[in-house]
Amino acid sequence: MKNQSKLASSIRLALTIGAMTTALQVTNVAAQEAEDSEAVSVEKISVTGSRIRSANLNSVSPLQTFDAGDIDASGIANIQELLLDNPTFGTPAISRTNSNFSTASAGIATVDLRNLGTARTLVLVNGRRFVSGQPGEMAVDLNTIPAQFIERVEILTGGASSVYGSDAVAGVVNLILKDEFEGVEFEGQYGQSSESDDEERQFSITAGGTTDNGKGNLMFHLGYTDQGAVFSRDRARSAVDQFSTFRFTEDPADAFDATRPFFSSFPPQGRFDAGGTTYTFNSNNMLQEGFSTNGDGTIGPDGFNRSQYRTIAIPTERYLFAAKGSYELSDSHSVFFEGNYAASQTVTELEPFPFSSDDIYADGAVPLEFNVNGSILTNPYVPDTILNAANDVNGDGLRDLDFFAKRLLDVANRGNTADRDTFRFTVGFEGELFNDWFYDVYYVYGQTKESQVSNGQVNVQNFRYALEAVTDTLDLDEDGVTDEAICVDATARSFGCVPIDIYGFNSITPEAAAYINAPGMLSSFISQEIFGGNISGDAFELPAGPVGVAVGFEYREETSRDEFDALQQAGLNAGNAIPATKGSFDVTEFYIETNIPIIESLNARAAYRASDYSTVGSTTSWNVGLEWQATDWMRFRAIEAQSTRAPNIGELFSPPSQTFPPGLNDPCTGITASDSGTVAERCRADTGIAANIAANGAFTLNQSDIQGISGFDGGNPNLIEETGKSTTIGVVITPTGMLQDFGLTIDYFDIEIEDAIVPTPRQFILDQCYGGDASFCQFITRRAAPLGTNSAGSIEFINSSDSNSGGEINEGIDLTLTYSGDVGPGRLNSRLAYTYVMEGGVIPLPGAPEDPYVGEIGASEHRANLNVSYDWDEWSVTMGATYIGSAALDDQFLAGFDLAPGAISVGSEIYVDTQVTYQLTETVELFAGVDNLFDPEPPAIISGLPESDTGTETDAGTYDPIGRRWYVGARARF
Repeated sequence: MKNQSKLASSIRLALTIGAMTTALQVTNVAAQEAEDSEAVSVEKISVTGSRIRSANLNSVSPLQTFDAGDIDASGIANIQELLLDNPTFGTPAISRTNSNFSTASAGIATVDLRNLGTARTLVLVNGRRFVSGQPGEMAVDLNTIPAQFIERVEILTGGASSVYGSDAVAGVVNLILKDEFEGVEFEGQYGQSSESDDEERQFSITAGGTTDNGKGNLMFHLGYTDQGAVFSRDRARSAVDQFSTFRFTEDPADAFDATRPFFSSFPPQGRFDAGGTTYTFNSNNMLQEGFSTNGDGTIGPDGFNRSQYRTIAIPTERYLFAAKGSYELSDSHSVFFEGNYAASQTVTELEPFPFSSDDIYADGAVPLEFNVNGSILTNPYVPDTILNAANDVNGDGLRDLDFFAKRLLDVANRGNTADRDTFRFTVGFEGELFNDWFYDVYYVYGQTKESQVSNGQVNVQNFRYALEAVTDTLDLDEDGVTDEAICVDATARSFGCVPIDIYGFNSITPEAAAYINAPGMLSSFISQEIFGGNISGDAFELPAGPVGVAVGFEYREETSRDEFDALQQAGLNAGNAIPATKGSFDVTEFYIETNIPIIESLNARAAYRASDYSTVGSTTSWNVGLEWQATDWMRFRAIEAQSTRAPNIGELFSPPSQTFPPGLNDPCTGITASDSGTVAERCRADTGIAANIAANGAFTLNQSDIQGISGFDGGNPNLIEETGKSTTIGVVITPTGMLQDFGLTIDYFDIEIEDAIVPTPRQFILDQCYGGDASFCQFITRRAAPLGTNSAGSIEFINSSDSNSGGEINEGIDLTLTYSGDVGPGRLNSRLAYTYVMEGGVIPLPGAPEDPYVGEIGASEHRANLNVSYDWDEWSVTMGATYIGSAALDDQFLAGFDLAPGAISVGSEIYVDTQVTYQLTETVELFAGVDNLFDPEPPAIISGLPESDTGTETDAGTYDPIGRRWYVGARARF
């Protein structure tokens, strides 16, 4: 009890209150009766990062906590929004503002500790795993967990695989739900951005009660959230297409210039090459010669403004249900359950498809005349000027169009609507076996289903049949009409082929659009099944206290499959070719953990976990730690851990899937016939590059070349587990006397991952091919000759796959400073969290130099978050400030332009959020808040630069692309 009193009066209450409450469950047991016959109640609990129950056990690893008050004061709709303010988190792989162009899983909410990847951050609910929201991955979708049902969030950084199993290489996020709630609470909230978009509505009800005999407790939560869209056209910085182009200048900071407008060369009226002349249609739909991509932002002969159709923030609608309860079967045994169901819908929207003749024909040439039964028939839609200019391209004696490109505005915008359903339930028993030995056994089942319908794609085969049309002067379809347009192919006609007119604005009829339209379908299913159990207690007594022990086991089975429609899988809808991915694995694990009091003020901790995977075989994880209470106000802690991560289903079983990677720099750009050196020699050895140099004087790329690089990503069934070694050393200072309201923790962390599972970076492949190991050239395919809008020698494909190729490093310092005390007529509470990352990087291959990412965009060296609240009578004011330090463009990208690391950077950003709350009555509370109060413009990271999210012109996962937002709401509890 002395230790509990000390905690209550010190900073440890602010930093480790989560560690002093249940990560798995809370069980009250009766202590021995005192001699005066008074019963003394001692609560033994589990700490996040440990499964040993104790009345005074602290976390050896760094632990940060958010509670329900922090959640209420933030006005968030999704717990991801609050977590990302914490400096220990990096840029999320997927969020509502950076996934509009994703072919699947757009709009889900994930988190990434230490910038080590979502796959290395383990998300738990009440200390147990939660089913993934992304096929093939282990990433939990935080959209599925109601923020208003969370009592607190505990963030444990550093390896924790020995306690929780695979995926905890970077750390653990433990979401602890409210417990034994009594009464009914209603909450409603409405808000929008200062630009009158991003409308947000939230409604929820939470209720709970205890049975008359006091043995049972049941509570549930119903919630609804609706977050509206934000479109690129509604922000000045992203309303017009632009692209970052390199220019030679003495000042490296001016090396890249935003060309604006930078319109697409795929216009909705079409662009046509015939006989060496380019044709298009002007704004009056009259045919003209010539075409450029410069203009005033309108749709016309000067290109197409894609930004008019793109989305910054994906609209997301969610229905949430959660429940939990327990019942005492006897004084020593209870049964418990948890249930969770989430139904969500996300909608993406982007510009119509850019279609060209080389999507249909290998040489890009389109036949305009056809020999039918000895008669030469002509496509009736071809303007005479183009027909007369056309030559025989393919050598069959008939005239062909050299090439066409057309934005399919007449068909539909692209995008998808995804409906996701996630449910999870847990049931188990817990209690006391004998003499302060506790147990829990549990069964968990969860599944996520997604049904996605996409639009705007086209059936390539049908488009070809529709394009090969003639005037039916021979009455081929035998309907007696000889002046109509029909499809040449008789089989296609029998299946309803509709001729298509591609020449000019609004030329495609609704019937033709319906014939070529290819709605895409995606069906995915994820399931997780877990059976586990734990026993913990005091094994024996040492002079300094009892030796705590916990042992347990867990069996887990994961399955995942995602399957697109047949056209998408084959790449016959003119989009990415994405085959189906299916796979499963199971793992059986056993662990043991102990806490040994060496002397009264010094404890040793150790844990060991043995796992047997059906995929990679046996793995082991362990940790060893020390905790020393040096004085009443100073505690030191240190832990050394080995964590493992087994490859997930996608990494193991994903077949090659097509992608279009942005932000790549071709090392051959600018090479001339007279340049010397390895890069120049290897570049000129390619026949396409040599032809390009001969034609242009230097290897030259155009817009289509830069934006038209494709490639295939694939899994690897031969992957082994990756191993993370982490060291954490820290001090917790809880002053007494005049400074007792302050608290300070400082922790040093060092995480090194061996055999890291990573896809080989494409820029690394390019750099190695032309300046290092030439064997990497096998993954690169260049065009031997010009094709359509692409230049000779331009990159067509760069393929990559997952491998245990190297390692990752992350090293730095965390600092938290808290103050809680009476100031003036009210009470002031504050918390500052700061992270300084000293080193962070990826080693692409064993023996290769480290590619550092610290200090680059999305991984600033310095990040901090300050939260201050002041409570005075019925009023409460909260202010939060998030600091993101300055950052530079990727050093590998800059090296391609002979620029030094850090040569081009963006400044630091500070985002300030505030909320005011007024307690209207004992049961009713009103609140209002503003997020991003000062509305700074996000850094200009223009399309074409690494980390730019298409349609936002910034890194929308790191910086706020929406702007100032306000909200008002009310809570009522009865």
